[in-house]
Amino acid sequence: MSSTGTIYLVGAGPGDPDLLTLRAARLIERAEVLVHDGLVSAEILALAPASAVRISVAKKRARHTLPQDDINALLIREAQAGRDVLRLKGGDPLIFGRGGEEAEDARAAGVPVEVVPGISAANGAAAATQIALTHREASSIVSFVAGQCKGLSDQDWSGLAGKGRTLVIYMGVKTAPQIAEKLMADGLAPDVPVAVIENAARAEMRVVRGPLAALPDLIERHEIRSPALIVIGDVTARDDRTLAHTAVEAAQ
Repeated sequence: MSSTGTIYLVGAGPGDPDLLTLRAARLIERAEVLVHDGLVSAEILALAPASAVRISVAKKRARHTLPQDDINALLIREAQAGRDVLRLKGGDPLIFGRGGEEAEDARAAGVPVEVVPGISAANGAAAATQIALTHREASSIVSFVAGQCKGLSDQDWSGLAGKGRTLVIYMGVKTAPQIAEKLMADGLAPDVPVAVIENAARAEMRVVRGPLAALPDLIERHEIRSPALIVIGDVTARDDRTLAHTAVEAAQ
C-alpha cells in the first residue's frame, strides 16, 4: 500500500518567477502533481518538469472549474494515492487564497501539509508601484479586505480607512460602486485618494488614481480588469511622480 504523500500549499507570488522563494522554486522543479489557480503565470508553470501532472482549478467570478470542496477532495485523493501534491496559488496561500480551508481538510484526513509563503498581491503591488503601505507620516495601520465577500453591505468598515490608515481591497473591481458607497456611508471623505493597481508587479501593470468618490468611474473609464487591487489612503498620493513610467493618471 502506498504511503501518503504531502500536500504543499505554495505561494507563487505576483507572477514573476524571480519573485518566487527558493523553497517554492525547488518544489515546482520536482513537482509530481501540480494543482494551480488561474493567477499562476505561464512562466512559473513552465518551471515544472514535463512529467508533472498539471491540473487547473482556476476560479473566476460566478464560474469555477471546481467548487472548493471538490478541490480539497482532489488534493487529499492524490496525496492518499502516494503522490506529493503541489497546490500552487497566486500571491500567498493564506491571504484570500483559501489555503486555510485546504489545510484544515487535509489535516482532518490525516494528510501531511506544508505551507510555503509567497509574496502577497498587496506586497507585490506596493513594491512595484513604490506605494508604501505604511509610512511614518501617513499610515501606521494596514487592513486587507475582500471586495466580493458575502454580506458586503452589512459589514462595518468604519475605521478601516482614514487618517493614519491604509485599506487594501482584494477582488473589488466588480463591486467598486458598492465599495465606494459603503466607505463614504461609513464616514470616509469622498476626496480620500485611491489607487487601482491592475496586474501588479507584471510587465503589463497599470495604475490609475483619483478620489474615492470617482472610484467606479476610474475603473469603468480605464477598463480595469482583474486581477486588480484597490488601495485607499494618503499613502497612494505621496510622490506619485515616481510612477510616471507605469501609471495612467486619472483626471482629477
